[in-house]
Amino acid sequence: MSNADKQYLNIVDNILNNGYYAQNRTGIPTYKLPHQIMQFDLSKEFPILTTKFVAFKTAVKELLWIYKDQSNDVTRLQQQNVHIWDEWMQEDGTIGKAYGYQVAKYKQIDKLIDTLKNDPQNRRMIISLWNIEDLPEMALQPCCYQTLWDVEGDRLNCMLVQRSGDIPLGVPFNMSQYATLVYLIAQVTGFKPGQFTHIINNAHIYENQIEGMKLQLERRNDDYAAPKLWVNPDIKDFYKFTPDDIKLIDYKHHDKIKMEVSV
Repeated sequence: MSNADKQYLNIVDNILNNGYYAQNRTGIPTYKLPHQIMQFDLSKEFPILTTKFVAFKTAVKELLWIYKDQSNDVTRLQQQNVHIWDEWMQEDGTIGKAYGYQVAKYKQIDKLIDTLKNDPQNRRMIISLWNIEDLPEMALQPCCYQTLWDVEGDRLNCMLVQRSGDIPLGVPFNMSQYATLVYLIAQVTGFKPGQFTHIINNAHIYENQIEGMKLQLERRNDDYAAPKLWVNPDIKDFYKFTPDDIKLIDYKHHDKIKMEVSV
C-alpha cells in the first residue's frame, strides 16, 4: 500500500470510529481528533493519495501563488482556472492580509533560502503566516500556518504545522503541496528532499462528508503505487518555477470523490 494512503486512511478510520462530535463556526458539525501526524521520507516516496484523485496541478498553482508570487489576489488564480479561493474573495479581489501577503511582507522565502545556503545548521528557519496583528484583516486565517526547516547532511527536512485540517478536501491538497515545496526549496539550495512531517492540530471530517470517506475506505486494499515527482532540473532560481516545471510521473488513482466544502 502506498505510504500516503496508509497513513491518511488510518487517520480517517480513527476519526470516524473515535472522533469527538462537535459544532464549529461553519454550522456543519464535525467528527474530530487532535494532534494527528503523518511522516514521509521524500527520498523513498512522494506523498499523494491514490485511493482518490487529487488535483495536483491545482495544488501546485496554489502553492506557487502563495510562496513564489506571494500574492493575495484571487483573480491571479482565476486566470489559471483555479477557483478554490472564490468563496473567500473580498470586494477588492483579494483574501486580505493572508497567506502570500505574509510571505511577501517579511521576505520569508528569501530569508529561508539565504539561511539554507549560508547557515544551514541554524535552528530558527521558520516561515510563519500567523501574524497576530493582521489576523482581523484576513478573509480566512491560515490553516497551514507554519513550516520549520532543518538540514541533516545533504537532506532538507520540513515540518508543516496545520491548525485545522479538513481531512477529506484540504489535507490531501496540503500534504502533496508542502512535500512539493520541500523539493523546490531543496533544489535551489543544493540539498536533497528529506523528511516531511505533517502535523494537524484539529483533524476533522464534516458530517456531510462521511459517506465519501466511507467510499474511500472501501478502496483501502485497492490502491496504486506512488507516482514520482519530476521537477525541472534546470531551474535554480525559486522565482523561475512555473506549473509546467512540476509534474507527476505515472500517477495512477481511483476516481474523484465529490464532497462539500464548508465555508
